Amino acid sequence: MPRDVVEHLRARIPDHVVHREFPGETVVLNLETGQYHGLNATAGRMLAALVDADSIGLAAAALEAEFAVSRSTLGRDLIELCKALAARGLLQFDDVRTA
Repeated sequence: MPRDVVEHLRARIPDHVVHREFPGETVVLNLETGQYHGLNATAGRMLAALVDADSIGLAAAALEAEFAVSRSTLGRDLIELCKALAARGLLQFDDVRTA
């Protein structure tokens, strides 16, 4: 999916998913499958930024101030995290341009 399209999506955690932050780790549980997934501190922070922001692009902008990486690297990593979580049913998206 092109990055310019992805940046206009809003990420949200589905109703069948719960998550909890611990020191150094975030645990995400899919209640439909019973599977849980552990995210390291960086991925956990990215998830928090994704669900707090009005779009993936705005989440990337907010995280850019926190992480010492280029915007392109951060954007690529954020999109890969989104794809991985969505593939596991842990994240869904809405297009903010049509909302």
